[in-house]
Amino acid sequence: MPKVKVYNLRREETGEVVLPDDVFAAAVNEHVFYDVIRAQLASRRAGTASTKGRAEVAGSTRKIYKQKGTGRARHGGIRAQQFVGGGRAHGPKPRSYAYRPPRKMRIGALRGALSMKLNEGQLTVVEDFELEEVKTKGLSKVLDALQVSSGSLIVDGGDNDRLRLSVRNLRDHQYLPPEGVNLYDLLRHEHLVLTKTAAEALITRCASKAQ
Repeated sequence: MPKVKVYNLRREETGEVVLPDDVFAAAVNEHVFYDVIRAQLASRRAGTASTKGRAEVAGSTRKIYKQKGTGRARHGGIRAQQFVGGGRAHGPKPRSYAYRPPRKMRIGALRGALSMKLNEGQLTVVEDFELEEVKTKGLSKVLDALQVSSGSLIVDGGDNDRLRLSVRNLRDHQYLPPEGVNLYDLLRHEHLVLTKTAAEALITRCASKAQ
């Protein structure tokens, strides 16, 4: 099982933590990454595109000219799709694009991403992430000290309001509680910063027996 150094917010070593192999030494399957991220992005689509059919557009229902004797094609109402201002045939209607991959696939992808961050040296574990005040500039200095200023996903308990409020104006950084960690946000940030509490929560969430 891999051992990872634990730091304080000044990047001073304070100890070590042992991470289980089934979560942080899992196989990386890029095809599973693709399937899970595709599902996540599909679920974010608004699906609000809408057009009017011939029953919904304005216009008379009167037959525009007689059926026979004109030499022209036969037509009914002016609201048919071939006329300007007519309804659209088979146009889009509001719908949901969301679908949910199996739980084993989602947890497997999450394990693979956590393992990849550890293997590539992009995982940092800190003792805690207690800030003195809500201040974006102060958080930026902490991230510089932790050597993750190029972009990071910071994971800590959901009650850390100082961290949540301080990070929201930083374009390349994001805060999530352990239960909100997902594959898309893991992969789009270069570094992953975990507190010891968050690491334990992720291990519990991704452990084999949790399936």
